[in-house]
Amino acid sequence: MSDTTADENADPTTATTTATTTATTTQPGVPVLVERDGAVATVRLNRPDAMNSLDTATKDALVSALTEVAQDPAVRCVVLTGTGRAFCVGQDLREHITLLQADDPSLWETVARHYNPVVELLATMNKPVVAALNGVAAGAGAGFALAADFRVMVDTAGFNLAFAGIALSCDSGTSWSLQRFVGPARAKELLLLPRTVPADECLSLGLVTQVVAAEDLDATVRDLATRLAAGPTLAYGSIRRAVAFSAGHGLSESLATEGDYMTLTGGTSDHRAAVAAFLAKEKPVFTGE
Repeated sequence: MSDTTADENADPTTATTTATTTATTTQPGVPVLVERDGAVATVRLNRPDAMNSLDTATKDALVSALTEVAQDPAVRCVVLTGTGRAFCVGQDLREHITLLQADDPSLWETVARHYNPVVELLATMNKPVVAALNGVAAGAGAGFALAADFRVMVDTAGFNLAFAGIALSCDSGTSWSLQRFVGPARAKELLLLPRTVPADECLSLGLVTQVVAAEDLDATVRDLATRLAAGPTLAYGSIRRAVAFSAGHGLSESLATEGDYMTLTGGTSDHRAAVAAFLAKEKPVFTGE
């Protein structure tokens, strides 16, 4: 969740349906778009007037869209971004206050129903994920970005771990991910005393991979995503999972897990092709299999 303003809600049926179809242009009223370019799928939050805040329709559509691209073998890299001046500012507080005043239990079910699945999909899908931060990422929006492998941020954007500002604890994996980037002490500082951390500080803290001018964001992300989509997809997925596993386990268990993934990837067509190409002094062509 987060601190944000919101606009009118989109129809949830339309949002869910459109989130699982190909889109090439912005469609007003459709909260999540999926755009495909070869093996790259871009999942785009599309509520620019509400700074891509997360109402129920948007959250349902986002879970659906990410599930689709995660399961599609033709997609070998996923980009998450937003439309307009914000990446995502977290929970839609206009919807939130309505549900709060009605004492609606769905308000607190949304963490398990929406936020947790989104973060797990981003962090564990068997292909690399890039967050293209076109603007501020606040609350859950920051958590989503931290679940990606790469974060490319425009120089006018920033992170805000805004939860305490509205008297809430943190969600979207930020208690887990943030301290792995900046350490427990700095993580608690950013969570307990929320502020917008500017792009240059995000880079120095290691919260983002790269900072670029706004006009360079699309090209930079396209080049990175295209490169990743042409790589050994199963090896990338195994590396993601091995690193995540080792973050919470000891050396012996991590070594055993590395061995399991080495055996798995050693049996792939991509591995055989890469070894043959190396011996032939050629550049390997990966198929993701």
